[in-house]
Amino acid sequence: MAAQEFEELAETFEFLDDWEDRYRHVIDMGKSLPPLDPAFQVDATRVDGCASQVWLRPMIQGTGPDAAFEFEGDSDAMIVKGLIAVLHTLYAGRTVADVGKVDALSELGRLGLNDHLSAQRSNGVRAMVERIRLVSAEAAAG
Repeated sequence: MAAQEFEELAETFEFLDDWEDRYRHVIDMGKSLPPLDPAFQVDATRVDGCASQVWLRPMIQGTGPDAAFEFEGDSDAMIVKGLIAVLHTLYAGRTVADVGKVDALSELGRLGLNDHLSAQRSNGVRAMVERIRLVSAEAAAG
């Protein structure tokens, strides 16, 4: 149930021969994300459970289960900012109802991320996914 943009990312990862190339690609993805306005780098948008500083700012367009989900994010660690970009390809533009149907850990596993992230980074990714799912579920419920 991956979005087209994520399918293209998965194909890119298949092309990349080793983890170092994939790691660099994730970092490059993070570099392409615009920085989050410092006004939104506050406790309300900070994701707990991450070793690095991570902020996710959800932007829901519309109401109810068909509302569109979008978010901005930032981190003080380049690899984490890249992981935010990966999550963006997985979730952005979906309806809030569809966000909850995405098996994020399975999809990220297709990229080999589960095998190559430290335990702390893996916990951070799970915390980001949980925040995205929670915000979407709240928006879907109205």
